[in-house]
Amino acid sequence: MVAAKRNTGGLVEFFKTILYAGLIAVGIHSFLFQPFFIPSGSMVPTLLVGDYLFVNKFAEGYSRFSFPYAPDLFSGRIFGRLPKRGQVVVFSPPGDPREDFIKRVIGLPGDTIQMIGGQLYINGTVVPRTNVGTYTDDSSGGPVVARAYEETLPGGKTHMILKETDEGFANNTPVYTVPAGDLFMMGDNRDDSEDSRFMDGPVGYVPDENVLGPAEIIFFSIDLRHPFYEFWEWPFEIRWDRMFHSVT
Repeated sequence: MVAAKRNTGGLVEFFKTILYAGLIAVGIHSFLFQPFFIPSGSMVPTLLVGDYLFVNKFAEGYSRFSFPYAPDLFSGRIFGRLPKRGQVVVFSPPGDPREDFIKRVIGLPGDTIQMIGGQLYINGTVVPRTNVGTYTDDSSGGPVVARAYEETLPGGKTHMILKETDEGFANNTPVYTVPAGDLFMMGDNRDDSEDSRFMDGPVGYVPDENVLGPAEIIFFSIDLRHPFYEFWEWPFEIRWDRMFHSVT
């Protein structure tokens, strides 16, 4: 009987350990840091396909979207503050809240946003940019060559963007006026990004409460050129130079 009790006690302790570990993981995931994988090239050159990064969940407070499956427990944000213009954030798009998108905050509540001839205007003023040459992206498949610019947003935030053309709707838009409580998001790869310029898409204006948090650091990055089963290529696919880089 003693042996049976010991076995039962060991089994209980095992399941308690699993439960505690699960609760700790959920707590870190919901309240502190959450890992994300970059599957598309909409944020090139800032983020590449194959980047893994951490999102800071406590930097701007918590909403129902901070938790797994976004339970409808409350509205708004707790301990919240509005993201800053120029921050790269992860959010749940209003048109498809089951997904997670990552873009840069371009417009704040009350701002007017427009693209004219490929140039960004905020509140009627052109956003200055400097041509820094060409950039070749091969993280999304075949190599794509685009013009690279250093863009400086109001407030002084400077970051890199890519432009392939100045034509088409995405480069010649109506004036958008950002509603109270909402944000206007754009990808740094301006001609390959489904973002707030497309009001009939999943993004549109993004409510502040849909933001999970800012992207903080790239902790791992891999070039996905080879099939997964070619394990001998794994060490050569790691982008060692991108590891532990801040997202700016």
